[in-house]
Amino acid sequence: MHEPRASRATLELVPRRVDPSKPVADRCRREVGLEVVERQTDDPQWLRLGFLRACAAGESGDETHGQHAAHALIVPDAAGQNPGATTIRAMRVAIIGSGPAGFYAAGALLDADVPIEVDMIERLPTPWGLVRLGVAPDHPKLKTVSRAYERIAEKPAFRFLGNVEVGRDLTHSDLVRLYDAVVYAVGAQTDRRLGIPGEDLPGSWSATEFVAWYNGHPDFQEISFDLDVDRAVVIGNGNVALDVARMLALTPEELAPTDTTDPAIEAIGASRVREIVVVGRRGPAQASWTTQELKEMGELAGADVAVDPADLELDPASEAALEHDTNARRNMDVLREFANRESTGNPLTVRFLFFHSPVAVRGDEKVEAIELVRTRLEEQNRRLVAVPTDERETIECGLVFRSVGYHGVPLPELPFDERRGTIRNEGGRVIADDDGPVPGVYCAGWIKRGPTGIIGTNKKDATETVTHLLEDVREGRLEHKAGATAEAVDALLAERGVRVVLYPGWTGIDELERVAGEKLGRPRVKLRTWDELLDAAGQVAETTTR
Repeated sequence: MHEPRASRATLELVPRRVDPSKPVADRCRREVGLEVVERQTDDPQWLRLGFLRACAAGESGDETHGQHAAHALIVPDAAGQNPGATTIRAMRVAIIGSGPAGFYAAGALLDADVPIEVDMIERLPTPWGLVRLGVAPDHPKLKTVSRAYERIAEKPAFRFLGNVEVGRDLTHSDLVRLYDAVVYAVGAQTDRRLGIPGEDLPGSWSATEFVAWYNGHPDFQEISFDLDVDRAVVIGNGNVALDVARMLALTPEELAPTDTTDPAIEAIGASRVREIVVVGRRGPAQASWTTQELKEMGELAGADVAVDPADLELDPASEAALEHDTNARRNMDVLREFANRESTGNPLTVRFLFFHSPVAVRGDEKVEAIELVRTRLEEQNRRLVAVPTDERETIECGLVFRSVGYHGVPLPELPFDERRGTIRNEGGRVIADDDGPVPGVYCAGWIKRGPTGIIGTNKKDATETVTHLLEDVREGRLEHKAGATAEAVDALLAERGVRVVLYPGWTGIDELERVAGEKLGRPRVKLRTWDELLDAAGQVAETTTR
């Protein structure tokens, strides 16, 4: 009989000669659950200092994303030797949130010149945040950024802990006790409201809800959108507003090759919406959408696009602003081309309406109309703002989608700026109400700067935060805690009965979705419910423990 492998092992580092200038051959040795590994790799996390990784393997005896792992650095001297096996325990960092900001922060930490272990803690069983659940399904190229995140997740000191919710399964106090540093990258989790009468009538929705529904977010799959209406109104002039309008206008043939959820494909395909009105409170020169997104509105197979040429006659201040805004100039060129188009007789029209702002959603038991006020532009504090006039207009409609921005949600025990919707911070260092830094607590992404920028913006943002974190490590403001171990985290989650989804569980979900999609010529068929996702992840866990 084989003796059972110890589920935990004491880390022991064996003195060795190390030449930091040369990679070493793959070789391992097991000692009572201990695995000392020398690797041949281009990973700067291994090569830059030429250190050894020691992984105290769990029951499975493998290194699957650092489960029950302890890492340390053997620091060689100038001659490449380590006669005393001087060891520095790796700093353990928790990243809360697995969207772009979280992964870019993880990548920067794991490429640092000090040993660091990262636990990425995610409320959902799936990673990637808005890349999976926010990017429009008909924009598959934007989702390929996930390949970079997959490479980060393959690093030996990375762990994904899915289906773990901070505030439910772990508190902020737990995190600061169990980790040397905590980076919050939770995004902006709610939408801005219009603050007008009738906003909560049935048929009035946030863009957040609609986007989450058609993208397969498990919290939004019980929502029923009534698309059996003639007209839908989308409030907002950003890319998300265009996503909502475009998705409503896509034909079944355009939806078929995407990873839109099956219920959404069926509902949108059966929709009888014949007009979609995209409303902006300012003018076309102030719209924040990107030119490529705008162009796509004119390429829809089943929809015409309409713009009132009068709305494109700009005031002097807007004309002057165009000189310094390439994106706005290109948008104006596209809109002028739209305005010159003749109707082709398509069954649906997307109409752009500028210089209007909503004042009320009308209806008795559901949305029946929206009341708008005509606006004019006025310069205030060097900005062109929309000022209401006395002119009002009521548009009959059965659906209203508000897309006027996102807003961060306060987190327990953390200082919060209600106006900006962000954690109080300076360059990613969390700042307490007394204006002093909160030791070991950081933030990145939208919860740090607000909901601005594109996916790539998060890389620079996260790098700034990590730079400050590493600076705190080097200057002694941040030190390793004896109780900050992976075992302590796992033990607490097990004690609380948390059904943790590890990275192999996610890859199992990913594989099931891709295989189902391949049969239909689609990127994937998404699992949509909590039960489906957790069951798929659980099947992988059962397989790996046999």
